[in-house]
Parts: sequence; C-alpha cells; structure tokens
Amino acid sequence: MKKKSTSQSAFFNLRVLIAAVFCLGALAVALFAQTKSAKPTQQRNHSGGAQDSPGTQTPDVVRLVGPVIENNDLRSLPYVAPNAEIEQKRLTRYPHPEIPSSTNQSDYPWFENLLNQITPPTPVMPAPLLTFDGMNSSQSGCLCLPPDTDGDVGPNHYVQSVNSSIKIFDKNGNPLNGPNGTTYNSFFLALVGTPCSGFNNGDGFVFYDHQANRWVVSDFAFPGSLPGSGPFYQCIGVSQTGDPVSGGWFLYAIQHDPSNPTWVGDYPKLGMWNSGGSPAQNAYFLTVNLFNGVTLGFQGVRVFAFDRASMLTGGAAHTIAFNITPAGLGDSYSLVPAGFRTGTPPPAGRDEFLISVDSPATGGVTLTQVHGWKFHVDFGTPANSTLGLGVNHTPNANVTVAGFIDAFTSTGTLLVPQNGTAQKLDTLGDKIMTPLVYQNRSGTESLWASQTVILNYPNGPTAIRWYQMNVTGGNFPGTPAQQQSWTNGNDGLWRWMPSIAVDQNGNMAIAYSTSSATQEPSVRYAGRLASDPLNDLGQGEAVMTAGAGHQTHSSGRWGDYSMLTIDPADNLSFWHTNEYYPVTASASWFTRIGKFQFPTASPTPTPTTTPTPGQIRLNARGYKVHGQQAVDLSWTGATSSNVDVYRDGVVVATTPNDGFYTDSPGGRGHASYTYKVCNAGTQTCSNQVTVTF
Repeated sequence: MKKKSTSQSAFFNLRVLIAAVFCLGALAVALFAQTKSAKPTQQRNHSGGAQDSPGTQTPDVVRLVGPVIENNDLRSLPYVAPNAEIEQKRLTRYPHPEIPSSTNQSDYPWFENLLNQITPPTPVMPAPLLTFDGMNSSQSGCLCLPPDTDGDVGPNHYVQSVNSSIKIFDKNGNPLNGPNGTTYNSFFLALVGTPCSGFNNGDGFVFYDHQANRWVVSDFAFPGSLPGSGPFYQCIGVSQTGDPVSGGWFLYAIQHDPSNPTWVGDYPKLGMWNSGGSPAQNAYFLTVNLFNGVTLGFQGVRVFAFDRASMLTGGAAHTIAFNITPAGLGDSYSLVPAGFRTGTPPPAGRDEFLISVDSPATGGVTLTQVHGWKFHVDFGTPANSTLGLGVNHTPNANVTVAGFIDAFTSTGTLLVPQNGTAQKLDTLGDKIMTPLVYQNRSGTESLWASQTVILNYPNGPTAIRWYQMNVTGGNFPGTPAQQQSWTNGNDGLWRWMPSIAVDQNGNMAIAYSTSSATQEPSVRYAGRLASDPLNDLGQGEAVMTAGAGHQTHSSGRWGDYSMLTIDPADNLSFWHTNEYYPVTASASWFTRIGKFQFPTASPTPTPTTTPTPGQIRLNARGYKVHGQQAVDLSWTGATSSNVDVYRDGVVVATTPNDGFYTDSPGGRGHASYTYKVCNAGTQTCSNQVTVTF
C-alpha cells in the first residue's frame, strides 16, 4: 500500500459501508522442510466438508453507496491527477524489519553459471506470441512504488491496472483510452460524498466477468495519509456492457468496516463466483486485511460477498460480510477467493472457496498446512450466510502439504538479489498469490494456487510453490493432488511474484519475476500439460520479457502482485502482466503485457457434451426497481447462438446465449412467474424456476 505525501482533510458525510483494499506486502515462503522443524500454532485438521448450519453465524449486512451511473466515454472524463504518493511500509500479519538480509548477494553465482553450462534445461515451453508495454511510472502520474500490476483479458480488450490508473488496450496492444489511461480519481469522480471522488490511493484490481460479459474495476480510497483515521472506502465499478471504454459503468462505494471506521482494508483481492442453486451462490467476493489506521496494528481479515446479480443491472446492492479475528486466523492472513473461467461452472449451489497460509512472527519456521474456508451466501435471508466454522470463523479444513518456509527471514523481507547493485527486492513470500483458480473438468473439481517460498533458509534462492487440490463434492482434500517447489532444475535464479492459470485442456502455467546477482529482474513463465507426470512443470520455462536494468530504490518494493489469466475468446491463450526495468532507475518502473499458448500438439480439448433437455441449468432472482418487478435470469449449458426465454409457457424474448438476461414483467403487486430457457427454436430446455413476488 502507499500513502500520500500531503495530508488532506475529511470533507464529507461518512455514508456507507465496507470493503477492501490497500496494498500489502512482503515476506516469503519456502519449501520442503529444510530447516527448523518447529511449527507455529498449527491448526487442527477439520473434516474437509464441515460447514456451519444456516442461521448459526451473524454477518454484517450493509448497503453499498450507489450506483452512480456513469454513461460518459472514459476518454471524455475530466483528468483528475492521482494523489502524489511515497512508499508506505507494507502491512503484514506480524511486524517484520524492512532491511536487506545480511546474507550474501547470492550463494550461487558461480554455481548457477556452472549448472547452465553443464546441464542447461531443455525448454519446450512455447515462446510468447505477443508482448507490448503496459503502463509505466511516468504515465501513471502518481510516482508510486510498487506498481501493483494487475490486468485481465476479454473478448476484445485487455484492461490493465496500476497505481493509480487503468489503461485499456485492444488485443494488438493499441491503447484505447489515451496514452496515459484513466486515473482512478477520474474514473470514480462521480461518487461524490465518498473519498472515491478524488482520494483514491491504489491497490487497484480489475477482472473480466466472462459469464456476464462485464468488467469489474476496484481500488481503495481515503482522505489524508497513513497512519490516519480515514474513513476508508472501497470503490467498485461494474461495466454496463462488454465495452470498457464507451459502454458505461455502474459505480459503487463501501466503507471497509462501518463498525470500526478507523480500520483500513489492505491488499484487496476479488473473485467472481456463480454456482446458482437455491439460495443462489452468485457474488463478487472481496477479501481485505484489516489494520487500525492510526496504530497500523493487525485486526483480522474481512470477507465480503457483493450481490452480483443486482450490480450487473445497476441496482441497489448489499454486501454480506464477516470479520475473521486473529483468534480465527491463527498466524494466517491474506485470504484469496476462488474464481473460474475455463471448464464447466461449479455444480449448483457450490459454496465459494478461500485459502491462505500462515505468516509466522519469525522467519525460518517450517509450515505444513494450507487453510481452507467456505463462504455460503444467502442474499434473501442474510442471517443464513456462513463463513468457516463457529463464532471465530476458523477454517473449514487444513490441507497438509509438503513442508515449506515463508520467504522472509528474521532480519528482513528484502531478499531477492539483483545484478550490479547491493539493493535487494521484496519477496511478498508470506501468502497465497492471486488468483486462486477453480476448474471443473468432466466433474473433477480442482483448486490451483501458487506462492513464493525460500529454499536453503536463510540463504535462498526463492522458488515458486504451486498446488492442485481436488475439491470434488465441495470438500477440501487431506493432501494436494500434486504440488511442487519450482526451481527449473536448481538453476540458482530467484523466482517470486507468481500468478497461476489453467486452460480448457487442463494445461497449467505460472508466470513470475526472476532475478539473481548476475541477471537483471525479468519476467518468465513455466507450465505443464495435463498429460505430464504429476508434481512437475514438465514443459520447462520461457522468457516473456528480459529486463535490461534494475531498481535501486532503498525500499525494495516490487509487485505487489502480477496476474495471469485465460483469454475467454478461445479458453487457450494465457495473458500475463508484470513489472520490469528496461534501464536501471531508482523507481521508474515499466510493465509488460504478454500472450502465449501451449502448442497445438497438446492434448485435444475434451469434447463438450451436447446438453439434452434438463442439462441447461437456469437460475432466477426477482427484485423490484422503483416498485416494478424485474427478474434476472442466468444459465449455463445452452449450445445455440441464441436462446428462447419462456415466461409462463410463452416465449417473451429470443436473446444471445451469453448466460444472462433481465426480464421486466412490469407488475407491482403479488405475482408468480415460471421461467425456462431453451436452445432457440428447439425444445432442448432448462429446468423451470418460479419467482414469487
């Protein structure tokens, strides 16, 4: 997270309500029990399927500010400069020194060169198909460090977020909203009466909602600086169409914790989850780490479920939120919510998954668990919503994994060496990195996750730890289906800042930063085919962007995250964005966006079964707009280009098969409507759903 260099006064009536963000940072994770065997507050292994009964927990229910309807083309918005910012100490589960480790620049330079000469890996990972520059420090205008690089790809666009702007490209790399993008201060300017209007402070996040063909953009905002008393808000934009430039937006805001207005939500992470069912598990989930804005002391984690169906229509929306206190977290924080893109949607009614790892008070502790939570949301009866177990919302399950050590030491979190300088970089090695990927392939449900760990503690290097967990049936497993700490044959490079994705064939890739005492910080990626032997990135490693310089700023801040996602246009192409330096500089970072794909020789896609009657799955949600009835329909499994929408046995619309339609019966009183959707012109239809007003 960043703080502003100039303090600004609170100016407005504190209205609204919860949620998220604020950058966080570093530490590090390591691997395969190479030092201390002592374990911190290891949590009891609950059964993977345990979940509290509805009505046994007490969530917060808060209405979001908004929506404010923004119909202007982003290119026509007034320019509002981002707030000038300086580096802010990262907020972590326990305080850690932010000074370089006293270890050697690298214990491996000669060994690394020797290995590369004697046993160089034989890479088969495909080269990039396309790379182009994203935003840089100068274009962002905020003089921020780190960039908080994030982005996602849609059918026609790539949208990138950095501190403190978004920039929209076509898929050839041409900018569409100006050379400098759109600042968050401009984007959220219309949210008057909240700090989102002019006091945005970064930790931006963007993702594409492939089921609804919409974009979601978010960052946090607060007046003044940190330490400070806020108030602290999350700003959220949901696009009105699939066009993020000129298609319009619905803008919302919510206070991070209305019951504790001086608490700030840091390091926000979002995920889209829609499994339908009754009640519909259909929400945008947000997690933040809570800190006292005045003392910066850790208070816990807050998890939000936003009413996705309402936000997609620009309706009034509520959030259901829970605070997990340190008593429920143990030594962990930074929960990551699951999202999905490829494969079959989750089975009807499947609860959202979230995971984390411990971040102990001291370095060098061997850890052997990944903690798993399930969030059951009920917007109709919020009191029936549950997160985890009991009043402390402890994990639903603890997955036993191969031992690892977080990538920080007791002397600091700046561990990663660079070529030509003594300045080291931050690892962020005490957390699961975004995204947490859910995939359902032929009924086998998996979660894929990645983090940074340290080997040969405390000397390094760092490595990429990744997991595949079988969660078929909605339960966490006792152990992962596969896992590895990736070192590319122990070549001596330091690897960190990972992001993971899986294509429609089950082929997985991870992209990340690399550096060493003899190589400049660069961007690489590695992967495996679904047919490769387990527990290995069998396709090796490729270079996306070779850095030609390094960062000399004394803060060592890097990241604080990167992003790898799958192109919804083909469900095969991987798109990654990350930080690099084309020339050595103090803090003048650049970002790069790249695309790659496994070769056509990879396994052919699993054939999609043609749905028979009843295999199209329909969900419906009724609500009122200015007193008039409206019904949101969402479905999966239809195979035609258009679908027929039936209300009470009569076709009321033929609409594109994009999985979403809003029907407006128009009545005001008591009524019931029965819906189904069918492949257009056929009787291949969904289940019937009745909505009662």
